[in-house]
Amino acid sequence: MLAEYMQQIETLGLNLFFAAIFFFIGMAIHDVLKQGNVPKFGRYIVWLVLFLGCAGFVAKGIIQMTWEGAGIG
Repeated sequence: MLAEYMQQIETLGLNLFFAAIFFFIGMAIHDVLKQGNVPKFGRYIVWLVLFLGCAGFVAKGIIQMTWEGAGIG
């Protein structure tokens, strides 16, 4: 039974790994911005870029799931 779901388990593990990486990158950026006394506008730009990167990753996952569900990919 485990062999049947191995690909789904690997996909879930990889997605959780990427989520953890994004979290640690966010924590590192937060620390650098705090230590560097960056102005608010600069902080907003940095967080916007980080958010767009995460949103792109999430959108890719959703598109991939819908295409595989429809039998396209």
